[in-house]
Amino acid sequence: MNGESDYGMWTLVILNSAIFIFFAFSFAKPQTKTDWRTLGAFSAFIVALFTEMYGFPLTIYFLSGWLTENYPGIDFLAHDNGHLLHTIFGFEGNAHWDPLHIASNILIVSGFFILSSAWNVLHQAQKTGTLAVSGWYARCRHPQYVAFILIMFGFLLQWPTIPTVVMFPILLVVYIRLANKEEAKVISEFGDEYLNYMSKTPAWIPNFSNKTQGKSNEKIS
Repeated sequence: MNGESDYGMWTLVILNSAIFIFFAFSFAKPQTKTDWRTLGAFSAFIVALFTEMYGFPLTIYFLSGWLTENYPGIDFLAHDNGHLLHTIFGFEGNAHWDPLHIASNILIVSGFFILSSAWNVLHQAQKTGTLAVSGWYARCRHPQYVAFILIMFGFLLQWPTIPTVVMFPILLVVYIRLANKEEAKVISEFGDEYLNYMSKTPAWIPNFSNKTQGKSNEKIS
């Protein structure tokens, strides 16, 4: 590694963090304390990601010895070389067009699409005081959490860092606990109606064979 660095671009850190957090906010439209906790955890992940992507490359400095030894001649302080998986997996050419980056973009876009679509179902359900059982809620019980997970995993494929790799499984546990807490609350309110919904609808992995028609809901993230 040479002494020059393409980092320290804190304006881009702030701008990109704000854009993605705003997108998440506008799609998820948090209203309850649980909504805000979900968005807050996601926001912390995003800030940590872009801090390393444009601000200070902590992961690259931490792994500098190993990177220099195994990949001599590559200047990892050049921004384009910060796509570590591109180098580690031996891809050539522009990192933005390798299979991992393309998969990353698909996951991120899909996550935001699911987030927006699921919220529309929730919004209609909140107005009628019924269960969310249509749209993405017919495919899985926690589509909004699934959406956040897809977005975060997509960013990990694109730009993995030590903080975000550590945060990701922690946030998975946080989301699972929040989902379980919400389900207990909904069961106490809707009883057998929700238990019947649970028996037919997977919690996390969408079942695309399930019909998406049905009545709107009550809040089941």
